Amino acid sequence: MTENVAPIRRRIKSFVLRTGRMTDGQRRAYEINLAELGLQRSDGMQNFENTFGRVAPVVLEIGFGMGDSLAEMAANAPENDFIGVEVHTPGVGRLMYLVQDAGLKNVRTYEDDAVEVLAQCIPDNSLSRVQVYFPDPWHKARHHKRRLIQPQFVQAIRSKLNVGGVLHLATDWENYAEHMMDVMSEAEGYSNMAGDREYSPRPDYRPITKFEKRGERLGHGVWDLLFTKSE
Repeated sequence: MTENVAPIRRRIKSFVLRTGRMTDGQRRAYEINLAELGLQRSDGMQNFENTFGRVAPVVLEIGFGMGDSLAEMAANAPENDFIGVEVHTPGVGRLMYLVQDAGLKNVRTYEDDAVEVLAQCIPDNSLSRVQVYFPDPWHKARHHKRRLIQPQFVQAIRSKLNVGGVLHLATDWENYAEHMMDVMSEAEGYSNMAGDREYSPRPDYRPITKFEKRGERLGHGVWDLLFTKSE
């Protein structure tokens, strides 16, 4: 007699792994700095005091792209420690190159899926801020289910934030901004720093990227959402 086994539901991925090449400098930085700057999911739950050799506020950025803004933020806020999560190897290599070039000591990175890193590596109530800047908008309606900002995901983030910690989202797609606002306005345990269903001005700590500057010249909008963990 054969048992009926329910099919395993695969989690919908919010990203596509794209091929790309690293420059020689990025590859050298990647190879030289991987042991020091690279964190591995297989290492399990982090102890940030051991990771950075000090006690300091920890900021997590999910999907840092090519790393320019993350490196700039880390240079401008040496009192904070930063962890970046990115699935694309060229971006990780670029960040390591920037960190090495600037001599930064307050940056570490995962080359991995942020959902898995959150679940397996980040202690509860340990982060002062989580940043998700310009995630893939998956602009076609049939792909909206792939968008990273969903109710379950923002609750996973909330469990990792300190009370009073900030979830900072930014997008240049108005429809995605509206989706983010809907998700966050309904999310338990969050409070909108700008007021009910209001977008926030860009904080000084978030650099304006070259892509964003080009968009502004073309008349494109950018929407920032800042929500604190209230409980």
